Amino acid sequence: MPFPPTEPPESPWQLDTARATPGDDLVAAGADLEPGTLLAAYRLGLFPMGLGPDGGGTTGWWSPDPRGVIPAGALRVRPSLRKVLPRFETSVDRAFADVVAGCADPERDGRWITPAVAAAYTRLHELGWAHSVEVWQDGALVGGLYGVSVGGLFAGESMFHRVRDASKVALVELVRRFHADGDPRRIVDVQWSTDHLRGLGAQEWPREEYLDRLAEALQAPQVDLAAPPTSTV
Repeated sequence: MPFPPTEPPESPWQLDTARATPGDDLVAAGADLEPGTLLAAYRLGLFPMGLGPDGGGTTGWWSPDPRGVIPAGALRVRPSLRKVLPRFETSVDRAFADVVAGCADPERDGRWITPAVAAAYTRLHELGWAHSVEVWQDGALVGGLYGVSVGGLFAGESMFHRVRDASKVALVELVRRFHADGDPRRIVDVQWSTDHLRGLGAQEWPREEYLDRLAEALQAPQVDLAAPPTSTV
């Protein structure tokens, strides 16, 4: 994979959040899933999700209010989770397609990752923008996550697990690598906060605060997530 990532052609679509209604998460619909469109969206605090059944149909562009985030220094690893970390092996970008397939499993609740979405993020991966964190046990892929890294933003898209705690291990590894340089501007965006994510340190920010902090995060240098991490949790 290239590092630094390759900038794709600009999107022909004009995306913005200027007309977003406070508390309304869906702010636009339409456009396409080309790499330039996706990157423009993330830089504006948007991410795509299909509006039809099972995520098909028209693409919706979302900017949750409030937004779930894990800022630098906020990750919480409970003793029970720290105890199981050594049971797993982790990697980055070793099996991107397999991680996306795991997240797209049709038996999972709330499935929204269509073949078109998987293809779009695969293109971003080939350009060096989209990354996966894999979690292995006894040589088998048991969990992981994928998302998009732009400057000091890592926009998490989806995660999955096949054994208990595997998705948590993936998130811990991501944060360990992404925040390794201690730059306080960095943000791991988890879209919507849940009890599961709040237990790991996720916070909820009003959309305006998120957009202000995003502008700062985008000024931070790009992270080579595949490089050996230098920090511990």
